[in-house]
Amino acid sequence: MARNESLQLPEVNFSEEGPIRHLHLGSEWIQGSMLVDAPTVLVHEYIQRMMAWLLFVDPATVTQRQALQLGLGAGSLTKFCHKQLRMKTTAIELNPMVLHACRGWFKLPADNARMQVILGDAAQEIRKPHWLGAVDALQVDLYDEEAAAPVLDSADFYADCRATLTQEGCMTVNLFGRVSSYQKSLDKMAAAFGMDAMWAFKATREGNTVVLAQRTPSRPSRTVLGERAETIKAQWGLPAEKWVRVFKPVKS
Repeated sequence: MARNESLQLPEVNFSEEGPIRHLHLGSEWIQGSMLVDAPTVLVHEYIQRMMAWLLFVDPATVTQRQALQLGLGAGSLTKFCHKQLRMKTTAIELNPMVLHACRGWFKLPADNARMQVILGDAAQEIRKPHWLGAVDALQVDLYDEEAAAPVLDSADFYADCRATLTQEGCMTVNLFGRVSSYQKSLDKMAAAFGMDAMWAFKATREGNTVVLAQRTPSRPSRTVLGERAETIKAQWGLPAEKWVRVFKPVKS
């Protein structure tokens, strides 16, 4: 969840569906999930696709990089970046009850030397000087309890996101919602990053579209992307070979 200081924060609860545990914010909408017996596995296809920035970096350098999540959800990306990729990882979450739920129900570790959760407003936090030019993988998944549209979705917000990135850094954004507009969100990102920096997946069956924006635009060949996808699958078990087939530059 992101911000809306004028409203009371929603109740946080969970449900179970066979081997999978879901996080909810006072509604039926799923805000994140965990495979109970394998808590670092990325359950949903769109969450897996939030890792597409791996296609744009040398896999050997991943452990030296820094990840930042805006919106904790069920802690899936935070746990994966910390435990599987062995990256320095930070998540920013407004609702302290979400953090409590992640620690109690979703096996999120306590803060340590390589991982922390900051309770605060993501829009304000990313403007702090220590984030400027420091983030290699910025993952943005900010929804309220109704999951109707992204809570932070302006050109100014995306410009602040771009400013956090290293030269090789990428932002991935989950676009989903009953009243959200994919094209309007894409246009706002393009205003901040430039259309030549934008890549997008086809929508998942559930309707999630993951968009990636590069700090420094590049167009790796299909051969390079294919080779990296094979490495990503072999090292971290992510279906990156499928990504390459449904992931393309955005055309203006």
